[in-house]
Amino acid sequence: MANKKGSLSITSENIFPVIKKWLYSDHDIFLRELVSNGCDAITKLKKLNVMGDFNLPEGYHPEVLVDCNPTEKTLTITDNGIGMTAEEVDKYINQIAFSGATDFLEKYKDKADSEQIIGHFGLGFYSAFMVADTVDIDTLSYKEGSSAVHWTCDGGTDYEMTDGSRSSFGTTITLHINEDVLEFCNEYRIREIIEKYCSFMPYEIFLNKEDTQKKIDEENKKAEEDAKKDNKEFTPKTISPLNDINPLWNRTPSECTDDDYKNFYRKVFRDYKEPLFWIHLNMDYPFRLKGILYFPKISNQYESLEGTIKLYNNQVFIADNIKEVIPEFLMLLKGVIDCPDLPLNVSRSALQNDGFVTKISDYITKKVADKLTGMCKTDHENYEKYWDDISPFVKYGCLRDNKFCDKMNDYILFKDINDKYITLPDLLVKDEEDDKEKSDSEVVEDNNSDDSSEEKDTRTPVYYVTNSIQQASYISLFKEENMNAVILDQVIDTQFISQLESRNPNYKFMRIDSDTMDSLTEETNEEELKKVNESLSNIFKSALGNDKLKVKAEKFKNKDVSAMLNVSEEGRRINDMMKMYGMGTENMGLENESTLVLNTNNELVSYLIDNTDSEYKDEFAKQLYDLAVLQNHPLSADEMSEFVNRSNRIMMHLIK
Repeated sequence: MANKKGSLSITSENIFPVIKKWLYSDHDIFLRELVSNGCDAITKLKKLNVMGDFNLPEGYHPEVLVDCNPTEKTLTITDNGIGMTAEEVDKYINQIAFSGATDFLEKYKDKADSEQIIGHFGLGFYSAFMVADTVDIDTLSYKEGSSAVHWTCDGGTDYEMTDGSRSSFGTTITLHINEDVLEFCNEYRIREIIEKYCSFMPYEIFLNKEDTQKKIDEENKKAEEDAKKDNKEFTPKTISPLNDINPLWNRTPSECTDDDYKNFYRKVFRDYKEPLFWIHLNMDYPFRLKGILYFPKISNQYESLEGTIKLYNNQVFIADNIKEVIPEFLMLLKGVIDCPDLPLNVSRSALQNDGFVTKISDYITKKVADKLTGMCKTDHENYEKYWDDISPFVKYGCLRDNKFCDKMNDYILFKDINDKYITLPDLLVKDEEDDKEKSDSEVVEDNNSDDSSEEKDTRTPVYYVTNSIQQASYISLFKEENMNAVILDQVIDTQFISQLESRNPNYKFMRIDSDTMDSLTEETNEEELKKVNESLSNIFKSALGNDKLKVKAEKFKNKDVSAMLNVSEEGRRINDMMKMYGMGTENMGLENESTLVLNTNNELVSYLIDNTDSEYKDEFAKQLYDLAVLQNHPLSADEMSEFVNRSNRIMMHLIK
């Protein structure tokens, strides 16, 4: 071949700063591009063999060899794939961004499908110039009679092509590493990059194979000699590739054991807590998608935000957590998704508006919802066991994805105050049973009501607890009256219950301290209660110096309860939302939404009613108020200090 010099051709469709340092944001990605191109070349050769256009030599073993030489400051990537002729180098290398894989598929579209052709990256080869001053190519085509070609370029637009010395088909790319990034000549750094990007590429990848083999041979020789001396059996070590060419997601679920899934999880995510369970995805039409999604064991409700979904294209790692492809709420999980049909040559904004990508996202969402609902129906015991760990994920998913919420609505579990799990339909059934028992009395009350203009709220009340310790008194009252409440103590629950109410108009969620229920009180003389209420209101407003304080007297069935603080559900939710978004402080403005409920059936309250002139009435009133507040929310620092001092004073009164 005559020597050839020239300038690289850049077509009008591909005017990119392809040789500049910012081709990719992560410079280490160049190795993924070059190794994947090597795998692509091998795939092309194997397909030609299958189609009868080429016969692979006996003993052919497809592989990609990576060698780093810190002394020479070089990094080489060698494949035994299809190779290139001088004309092909001119076409595929000198004309920047002309994809060889695309051209190959067009030529053989009637003979073979496109599976395992991974050269969709276009500019991949030129990523080498992000780290190299000069790049050499030595290649020999599989075609009979082809001549070896040597190509070199110093990072500008000029190149040189000459006859090469390669004797076997395939390609070697040599990078002369820039002084600023000599880390890419370091074996440990290269091993790290291969593990990051190339762990599951379809052909075996070896690093410094020749040197490694020499070391293994020396170790085997010594080990064999030692074994003979000790009369023991000798098993020689063999060199192992850096990647797994048959990743677990490519196998059918029936071929995989629980240990396989757990080992794969530990290997990929370096998480030694076992996952709760997993979903094996396998779709062939209308798009190809495989993968495994894991529900990780969560130590606390915040840890779930650290999930990772790794996206692959034909076993080539693309990126973590591409939200345009993977539903946002699924990023709380850990997993791998391999989608060969995913368009990689478009921007993220284009992905976001791509109908095909939307179908992929919808499919993944559906499979996750199907797994959860199926488990609830057929494996309810385990579903309950996992619920505390997966509930933040499910709730977040319901907030972010309406289709997911539609599927999960009747399968959301709520742990109640009796440590049992119930669903919304369970609550509705219980409420209907209670309504049936009380229907006659309620009809009488409705007929005798003078306020015909006020519409009765017919929604099913779902009482909930946000702090089982702080609201323990309320819980005890509920249990005594055979009433139930659910535990909603996660940060996300404020938004979640509002979402549930909007989608389930038959329910209203009310915190356990948001109202005094009729079933907790006894019937009493209204006129008498009105007088008591007025007297107590005056005592507490005076003692607390708060004329706006709302006071309500009730006769509780339980005599041990002295006072409770009821807070408007709507007001408290607004306060919670403002606090969540940093727009307010703890319990800001809730005093205007609160009502102090005093139990006239309690001896302490009775003492205040009967001893309005007592010198202790102000102390007792303040103490009862703080006790009620403590069951609702924490006291401020000053309030707690005063509460402790007052408690000491009251105890001193007892010993005088």
